[in-house]
Amino acid sequence: MKYPIGIQSFDRIREDGYVYVDKTALVYELVTTGKVYFLSRPRRFGKSLLISTLECYFRGRKELFEGLAIADLEKEWAEYPVFRIDFNGGDYTQPGELENTIESYLQGWEAEYGADSKELTTGLRFQGVLRRAYLRTGHRAVILVDEYDKPILDVLDTDTYTYNDTGDRILLEKRHRDILKSFYSTFKSADQNLQFVLLTGVTKFSQVSVFSGFNQPKDISMDNRYETLCGITEQELTSNFTASIAALAEKEKVTVEEMKDTLRRHYDGYHFGTAMTDIYNPFSILNALDMQEIRDYWFASGTPTYLIRLLNHNNEQINELAGRYYDPASFVDYKADVERPLPMIYQSGYLTIKGYNRRVGSYLLDFPNNEVRQGFLTLLAANYMQPRSQEVGSWIMSAVLLLDEGETAAFRDSLTAFLSDIPYDAHPSLKEMEMTEKHFQYTFYLILRLIGVYCRAIHNEKRQSCGRVDCILEFDNYIYILEFKMDGTPEEALKQIEERGYAKPYATDKRQVICIGANFSSSTRTVEGWKEVWLP
Repeated sequence: MKYPIGIQSFDRIREDGYVYVDKTALVYELVTTGKVYFLSRPRRFGKSLLISTLECYFRGRKELFEGLAIADLEKEWAEYPVFRIDFNGGDYTQPGELENTIESYLQGWEAEYGADSKELTTGLRFQGVLRRAYLRTGHRAVILVDEYDKPILDVLDTDTYTYNDTGDRILLEKRHRDILKSFYSTFKSADQNLQFVLLTGVTKFSQVSVFSGFNQPKDISMDNRYETLCGITEQELTSNFTASIAALAEKEKVTVEEMKDTLRRHYDGYHFGTAMTDIYNPFSILNALDMQEIRDYWFASGTPTYLIRLLNHNNEQINELAGRYYDPASFVDYKADVERPLPMIYQSGYLTIKGYNRRVGSYLLDFPNNEVRQGFLTLLAANYMQPRSQEVGSWIMSAVLLLDEGETAAFRDSLTAFLSDIPYDAHPSLKEMEMTEKHFQYTFYLILRLIGVYCRAIHNEKRQSCGRVDCILEFDNYIYILEFKMDGTPEEALKQIEERGYAKPYATDKRQVICIGANFSSSTRTVEGWKEVWLP
């Protein structure tokens, strides 16, 4: 089987015999029920392949679709003039790069459809090209924009300046917004010459931004009908890759069902609507089946610079985002504000919908799968735990192995040594005690969440009938109930576990339950007291 790793051209996939998961029934529904669309999906999620598929469809390349669902649906196969705009390749941190990119597209279109010297602005030139394309071909134009937001994301919340057309010094981010707003406003003026428009990207900027110059596109990012337009469903995985999954199971010496469960936990879990259809990350699952190895392919493929800027700006707020319910307005529409990182993190794929409360219309957001959870938390740890950031991954693995074997004393000693070498002054604006408390809370959040990636289950600040336990870690043979105090005593922590009955839900569990009380010292900034009780 040939896997289309790194191939985003529909025609090449079909002509060269690469495996293709058939999405053409949804493509047909998309093009026959609407006109102007916007779709947000995380990077490497198949947006460029979707654009390429639409381009081939609107160019009437019927032969490429033989044997696919759309072959029985489409009867005409008309050929339309297609204007494809791809912002993927440019480095928009450089002033003038966006203008040069648009100018290059315009010159190419004008060479094909003609130019008019009276059209002096970018918008008028684009309108003229679209009009002449319609007159020449007899068919309205199709506009496909791939990664429309990259010119803004590249310079988001940076101090890069440039000059506008009147010579005023302005932020490059504002310059790019103004250019794109003017460019996209063409779509409104040229409406009578347009057959279909699709813009894709990672983020949906708010309506007062780049979309305000033309009729609002229909946002299908959370439309249940198009949840599976990008990505791979469980049914599609089973139908198309049975042999590959079986081969990977044999290699890892597990059953096929066990391998499916591993793949599910590591790469599945994205949801893009209230139907809660599970979607696999296509980049990761295809790489895993091709390489026959479970790795963090998507996260290893690169971290957006804008995410790094968000992490540097506000670690603690990001700490608190996962595992909570939100009104859709707080994460669907994006407003460029580093004080509100939730929309960017959700739309970039680091959080996804994990539940929907129909009564109040709110959504539970959390990490989609283990790949993203581990990668994101490791990134947070590396960004926060200097100078030990290079050791975080190996230390976590050692800690997991110790807890998996019930080696609590060794884990305690390792944890104490690890914490003692992490700086606490990452936030100099806070008072000394506030800074220590923040450091303690945030450090433990990262450590426990990272350990939780490798155990059977993790419950941070789990609410029970009589209180909220700091952390519960479940392994195959052990259950750890942990309560932490700051400048208290481990005895106080253990007493709280006992009095509030944190262990009661596990009374009939066959695994060994271990209650641990730990004290964190604000003076030494590490664990100074530790006691544990092994329940019979």
